[in-house]
Amino acid sequence: MQLYSFFNSSTSYRVRIALAIKGLEYKYLPLNIRIGEQWQQSFNSLNPMMGVPVLEDEGFRLTQSMAILQYLDEKYPEPKLLPTEIEEKARILSFCNIIACDMHPVNNMKVLKYLTQELGVSEDQKNRWYQHWITMGFNGVERQLEQSYTGTFCFGEHLSLADVCLIPQYANAYRMGCDLDEFVLCKKVYDYCTELEVFKEAAPKQQPDFI
Repeated sequence: MQLYSFFNSSTSYRVRIALAIKGLEYKYLPLNIRIGEQWQQSFNSLNPMMGVPVLEDEGFRLTQSMAILQYLDEKYPEPKLLPTEIEEKARILSFCNIIACDMHPVNNMKVLKYLTQELGVSEDQKNRWYQHWITMGFNGVERQLEQSYTGTFCFGEHLSLADVCLIPQYANAYRMGCDLDEFVLCKKVYDYCTELEVFKEAAPKQQPDFI
């Protein structure tokens, strides 16, 4: 198994957490998206969207972190990241999609660079843009946690895909200097999870391309 990754990519971080939870060994293939290595023509054949992560497993190649996470959970089902009970599974996926669909896409590196380099927004305007979408998204996440959090993980006492998605997004928002004080339950989950060995193993600072 091989994973094309960048240490600070939250989508790559999601996949690394899942791989660590499932105890799967893989070769880490760094791709520095900060300096534009993803735009090389040789990478286009691996991922036409020119981004990370990309997972290769026994000849099967897959892009897009949420698809990769589902693939890993179905092919390597222990421990499960998604329950089989229909309503609980749907709730967890709804939670994950606030992060994966509403928060991350508008705040990823290529969007922020387009804002500053192509549209000419100032650094202050870019930061206000980032904070706006972080606040809106985490408001939704926090409201869901009010219904599901019982003291450890996002959904009760079982580690799930919700935690896999929340931790990288919270880490990136914290790194970007966002005001996160009002998201008390998000921080509690973050603090609990980041003390677990599988999350430490997947953390950006533990990756071979950490700068």
